[in-house]
Amino acid sequence: MAKGTRLPGQGRPRKSTKEKAEAGNPGHRPLEVLDIPEALGAVDLEGVDMPPVKEYMKSAQRNGEKFLAEDIYKEVWIWLKKLGCETIVSPQMIEHYAMAQARYIQCQEAISQFGFLSKHPTTGSPMQSPYVAMATTFEKQATLAWNLIFQVVKENCTKDFSGETPNDEMERLLRSRS
Repeated sequence: MAKGTRLPGQGRPRKSTKEKAEAGNPGHRPLEVLDIPEALGAVDLEGVDMPPVKEYMKSAQRNGEKFLAEDIYKEVWIWLKKLGCETIVSPQMIEHYAMAQARYIQCQEAISQFGFLSKHPTTGSPMQSPYVAMATTFEKQATLAWNLIFQVVKENCTKDFSGETPNDEMERLLRSRS
């Protein structure tokens, strides 16, 4: 067993950049001021355009319904762009979140359609539907990916990010499919 290994989420919670700026300099340590020359274009910094959504996030589903990963990806990107954090969160992280959340929604729809129970293939007795276990797995993946995205935003964003987030919108997406 490893000793002295720090696990994520242990210890004091980190303050967000916004909280640090509001607190001023409580430790009264000398602050390092960065001198960024205008030759580097520091005056007119702009965000980047949204990278194109990958084809696998738009692929047709077997049941004929639209796959929601593209919509989730765009929604998260727009939220990050509003906060000015679109350049510090990797597109792969957003893709991972969008795919996991879209698959979770698919599993929930399958559970609604087929129910919580299924028939065991060899004994014929009732058993838990495999969609329930898959939904749990995808929910964990989506939550982990969202926590990573939100941690990056919390540590680097100077704007107020306490309002609605794309993660809050998933309930709306679940209701819109029916």
